Amino acid sequence: MPAFSAHDGTTLAYHVCGEGAPLVCLPGGPTDSAYLGDLGGLSARRQLIRLDLRGTGRSATPEDAASCRCDRLVDDVEALRRHLGLARVDVLAHCAGANLAVLYAGRHPERIGKLVLVTPSVRAVGLTVTGALRRETARLRKDEPWFPDAFAALEAITEGAATDDSWRAVAPFSYGRWDETARAHQAAGDERMNMELVAAFGADGAFDPETTRAALARFTAPVFLLAGEVDVSAPPPATAEFAALFPNAELVVQPGAGHYPWLDDAGAFVAATAAFLDR
Repeated sequence: MPAFSAHDGTTLAYHVCGEGAPLVCLPGGPTDSAYLGDLGGLSARRQLIRLDLRGTGRSATPEDAASCRCDRLVDDVEALRRHLGLARVDVLAHCAGANLAVLYAGRHPERIGKLVLVTPSVRAVGLTVTGALRRETARLRKDEPWFPDAFAALEAITEGAATDDSWRAVAPFSYGRWDETARAHQAAGDERMNMELVAAFGADGAFDPETTRAALARFTAPVFLLAGEVDVSAPPPATAEFAALFPNAELVVQPGAGHYPWLDDAGAFVAATAAFLDR
């Protein structure tokens, strides 16, 4: 397993698959990058370099958990770029990984060739995804057999009355099809999730939205944002607001897709993403 040393001596692992120009892939969670797989076959078009964030996957757990805070992980991404010997890197980030990607873009704008944000979290830029927008997006699934229980759980979450059962019940909203593949993907993700790392990632001081938004307004590299039509975590209107923060961004909404669009329609996901990267 290829690895490198971060600035503080922590050993970080990454996974390489596919052929073509390198594409550094930052997972959400924070969790290890295994759930990204080959991104629906994008590895046929690009060499995917999936980073296991510190404390996840094959990467070492640091002595100081505070080093897992999102803004501090920027140094890990820069260390990976240097390790790879690349003057600039194309970066793809999913979900919470988008927070790390935009902080990296703000601090090292000259080091990014192209930036892809897939169903991105908006915490780093201070946008708000309202409960009303989540419920409106969820209602697109009203004809699904699991909808009543899942929607009731979503309402509990948006009203601040969530339980562990609520979080389990809303899982179908993350996928365009709640089938066996989706269930297995969700179960594997649950097993990998470390709530201590999640807390450290977004701890006080991790984000300075005003500063980040100002930096992104000066970030001129091409940016591609992909939203899932039925994704309650990153609904298309919120992702459109995110896209508007960049001077050179485009948004694609993948029909029928949830939070993991490469699982819902691999062909559509790869076609859209590769078309942007190949320009």
